Amino acid sequence: MEIVKRSGAAEAYDGSKIVAAMAGAFSDTGRDASEELLAALLDAVERSIAQQDARNVEQIQDIVERCLMEQGCFDEAKAYILYRHKRAELRAARASIVQTACSAGGCEIDATGVSLAERLDACLARIQKDFPGDAYALTVLAAKFASFVKPGMGVDDRLSALVRAAVELTAQEAPRWEFIAARLLSLSFNRTLAADCAARGIATFYDKVRWLTDQDLYGAYILQRYSRAEIEEAAGFMVPERDELFTYSGLDLLLKRYVISTRQHVAIESPQEMFLGIALHLAIDEPADRMQWVRR
Repeated sequence: MEIVKRSGAAEAYDGSKIVAAMAGAFSDTGRDASEELLAALLDAVERSIAQQDARNVEQIQDIVERCLMEQGCFDEAKAYILYRHKRAELRAARASIVQTACSAGGCEIDATGVSLAERLDACLARIQKDFPGDAYALTVLAAKFASFVKPGMGVDDRLSALVRAAVELTAQEAPRWEFIAARLLSLSFNRTLAADCAARGIATFYDKVRWLTDQDLYGAYILQRYSRAEIEEAAGFMVPERDELFTYSGLDLLLKRYVISTRQHVAIESPQEMFLGIALHLAIDEPADRMQWVRR
């Protein structure tokens, strides 16, 4: 069976998600639920889903609430209702941030056919997943961001304001906002980097090495000592998700002082490309398994 998500997309039904949500409701009330009880509740939910031919997420969640109450789990039903309400607030905050940040140009599409709005929404969804807890709720970020936005701001300024909002939320009692700010800075930087590379006809890492060499910003020895096939293989070693390990201060320093920039002070490589360039340099004289040394 397929269910329809709130976005309108369809995905395969997964009963384990219902079990996890119900287990969370029991945990919120301080009561442990046995596997047998959760299995019985899931069976009741699935029978009701089949009887009603429920296919969308909201219908199924309504059924879960009702089944909890029918089984006498009133406190757990209340906890589940509160959980749904909180999730709805977080979805609204996420949508508000995306709308506010992208309203001055969110329809722009990158080379992969993905809009800025979609990229920001995906970034915020990962942040919401990786930074649970009220201290890092997107509702907090949305409120701070709204206070920084001014009429007439373009997309660049709005993204900068979003990053600044996360930076200003960083505090001793909520230090992980610095990691959230870094993710937002990375998204903003990569958007600008993609446009700057496209303007110079740079589509691949090999193109970038060639362009940087032609501009005397890269030593010629990389192209002289590595084949195109090796450079293209090396490009596959990059893992952009590693940028999520940066704090804001670390990433900001790296982007301002260490990635290669043009003579007009335009950053023209990503952090992962910078590290890969260093790896190519360090492994250049390895007599055996050179590409494995690059990967390491």
